[in-house]
Amino acid sequence: MNILMAIFGAVSQGLLWGIMALGVYITFKILDFADMTCDGSFALGGCVSAVFVVSFHWNPYLSLIAALVAGGIAGGVTGLLHTKLKIPAILSGILTMISLYSINLRIMGQANTPINTRMEGIDTIVTMITDRLPDEISKSSNTNTFVTMIIGAVFVIICIAVLYWFFGTEKGSALRATGNNEAMVRALGVNTNRMKVLGLVIGNALVGLSGGLVVQSQKVADVGMGQGTIVIGLASIVIGEVFLGRKLNFAAKLGFTILGSVIYRIIVAVVLQLGLESSDLKMLTAIIVALALSVPVLSKKHVD
Repeated sequence: MNILMAIFGAVSQGLLWGIMALGVYITFKILDFADMTCDGSFALGGCVSAVFVVSFHWNPYLSLIAALVAGGIAGGVTGLLHTKLKIPAILSGILTMISLYSINLRIMGQANTPINTRMEGIDTIVTMITDRLPDEISKSSNTNTFVTMIIGAVFVIICIAVLYWFFGTEKGSALRATGNNEAMVRALGVNTNRMKVLGLVIGNALVGLSGGLVVQSQKVADVGMGQGTIVIGLASIVIGEVFLGRKLNFAAKLGFTILGSVIYRIIVAVVLQLGLESSDLKMLTAIIVALALSVPVLSKKHVD
């Protein structure tokens, strides 16, 4: 029973973290940009959302917009460092990521910010819904998890729909082409530097949104919460690709990225229930990514 409840919670968290994986998918897979910014922009989105809710008593949904914008700005800074100052892609992301640690401390004024929903005027997107449910439902121990899952599913559907629409437009197609063949796109008169900045803004905006959602779900923002985010995002993408048919359309590819995030969270939850120490999670993540990457190779050898 405990494992089933852990899986239930893992699915809800996997949906929220899946939006981060979508942002990583845009920068790494579509734009072909080795972006390390997301470790900082994830925490940035969470810190901004928490401070706006706790200190300024903003509506939690409006605080998510602020988290989205903050993440986008972080991605834009990385893009400008790379395109205007000609700093290598991976180093641009690392510089932004490092600076965001100090910026997040400045934003919160402390190492972490708990969201105490018992205080008057402070709500999260989860409590705004659960407080409106009948008492016999809202007081159930599983209600918050179920509401989180519904919220995550709604945001995932909206994000995939918007991305599918955008990448079908002329500008979205140019962005995808920039990642595939930058020289050819530049020869066609497209400003590839602008495309890179745009892709980084969109990707990190999604990462920031995911950070805000996770913070409101867990009711605490921490300056170090983004550590390892990039590895988790890549793990979700790789796991999704293992199940991905090559002939599926773009929307399905985005959907399988979400599926990869959910599967990753389920694996972690089950292994923790079986007795693994939480301090070993990073090692587990590395093993999961290595196994997922080796599946296509092993499958091909088996067929041969």
